[in-house]
Amino acid sequence: MQTKIYTNYETLSAAVAQIMFDTIQQKPNAVICLASGHTPLLPCQLFVQKANDEHLHISETTFIGLDEWVAVPPENEGSCHYFLYNTIFNPLILQAGQIHVFNSMAEDLNAECETMDAVIEHNGGIDLMIVGIGMNGHIGFNEPGVAFNNLSHVIELDKTTIEVGQKYFPAATTLSRGITIGLQHLMNAKQVLLIANGEKKASIIKKTIEEEVSNQIPATIMQTHSNGMIMIDAAAASQLSKNYLYEV
Repeated sequence: MQTKIYTNYETLSAAVAQIMFDTIQQKPNAVICLASGHTPLLPCQLFVQKANDEHLHISETTFIGLDEWVAVPPENEGSCHYFLYNTIFNPLILQAGQIHVFNSMAEDLNAECETMDAVIEHNGGIDLMIVGIGMNGHIGFNEPGVAFNNLSHVIELDKTTIEVGQKYFPAATTLSRGITIGLQHLMNAKQVLLIANGEKKASIIKKTIEEEVSNQIPATIMQTHSNGMIMIDAAAASQLSKNYLYEV
């Protein structure tokens, strides 16, 4: 695992967008797994702009959504579906067959998980996975205490996730479960970027990088990924020991 610190959110976002672009340029049929949320917003926007401006060949690329709130409809502004379609899928004019996201309104959520696992296996695994980090150290909806060897699964949401998650919704929303790609998929991915910005993430970033690997802080699994990179801005890195910094 590497840790890279950028001056600000803008330079961090540009670096992430460049990695996305380079991955697809080098492998047009790449499988890209994306998180939604505030931190991935600008990287996705910059990638779309660059891909369109430079006519990136993207018709063979497969895009996968990392997770979704169970029982939140796709038209809800707080859903991961809404974010991904409006931020990246629609602006890139992707075909339906290139997109695979969880249907959290499905009657059989376990079947949704099996379908996602099958899609990933059929396409040869995830080439690039871009994730954020929750205030409790979750990745996707892999909450504290989760098994590291899970594939896609449904999980009861942690209290912190439920409380913090309200920020994505225009009105108070009942949240109880999530459906998510598991940490075994993360470990199997060829490259993983964990991105974070702002002082509010400084404490959990310090724990993620400097504490022992534990499923009580799921993001610590990044320490064991041979091609994992934690990409953060200076504010998110503000509590790290200097020995851990790789300045950019």
